Amino acid sequence: MADQLNDRAEELRAEVADAAGRLKIDQLYSELTSLKQQATQPSFWDDTTNAQLTMKRIAELETRIDPWRELQTATDDVYELAGLGDAAMADELEQQLEELQAKFNELKGELKFNGPYDDHGAIVVLSAGAGGTDAQDWTGMLLRMYIRYFEKNGWKYTTLEESSGEEAGLKSVALEVEGPFAYGKLKSEHGVHRLVRLSPFNADNLRQTSFAKAEVSPKIDKPDEVAIDEKDLKVDVYRSGGHGGQSVNTTDSAVRITHIPTGITVAIQNERSQLQNKETAMNILRGRLAQLQLEQHAEQLSELKGPNEQAAWGNQIRSYVLHPYKQVKDLRTRYETSDVDGVLDGNLDDLINAYLELTLAD
Repeated sequence: MADQLNDRAEELRAEVADAAGRLKIDQLYSELTSLKQQATQPSFWDDTTNAQLTMKRIAELETRIDPWRELQTATDDVYELAGLGDAAMADELEQQLEELQAKFNELKGELKFNGPYDDHGAIVVLSAGAGGTDAQDWTGMLLRMYIRYFEKNGWKYTTLEESSGEEAGLKSVALEVEGPFAYGKLKSEHGVHRLVRLSPFNADNLRQTSFAKAEVSPKIDKPDEVAIDEKDLKVDVYRSGGHGGQSVNTTDSAVRITHIPTGITVAIQNERSQLQNKETAMNILRGRLAQLQLEQHAEQLSELKGPNEQAAWGNQIRSYVLHPYKQVKDLRTRYETSDVDGVLDGNLDDLINAYLELTLAD
């Protein structure tokens, strides 16, 4: 019995150490220590913006590191106690091992998130594609689906930009999402989503196929993570306009930034301040360039080619069929379910996990 406990404790200890190594917990702890030292300097709060970003990063690192360091300490302790071979402690050690194994099984799911930006927040931009009013309504349905998913995970989200459809739904909407591994999970949603249903906007109630595009990119807080050459940017400012042509602002506060080499354009007019809109647009642009860099396996931004995927036939990553039968099918993973209502209500974990398992296998 004592030998079995010792072997189990040694095996768990080794597995935890291996996982922590692959997740670079020691390197992250070194970063955390350095940031905490910076935060103690008298001049730390002289630059408020940078100080806030640093404190946010400290909180993120603590959330990620602390459970692993606590698990490592606990498994080391149990391993040492099991090595004593004290029969009187066997039942207690057995229970502790089971609890630690359960905790490890929960934490090791983080091994799926091995991309350079997987621990970042996310920028999600939804836009209507082919399908007219139905496509705009479908974009609104997707927005509700993702918001329900965020709420179920306890994530925070902020609407950065929204453009309503003429009759229903949305032409486009941009969201900033904050949550543990938000980008690592939501990157599975990047692509064209296809809906098949009986159209509520068609007088004959005919079957309609419509498309919407989800663009998911990491939220880049630090400019040095994705360094963009100013000469590659074209910045236009213009007057914000509200619904129905109403004036949101009497000054030129809206900002449109174009990354000339790739043709990527980001326009923001939500804030009353031109500076705020430019900062938001730059954050989104950095994220989209980072996403494109990952897709094209490019080491330098100068190697990037502009994206050309259209939200139309032939490009979809996932189909949602409401008629003549009910089915959601991911065309990349081949995962499918008949619970369309559940998926549209934000139950995305199975779809996301199937994608993560596929990319992990690759």
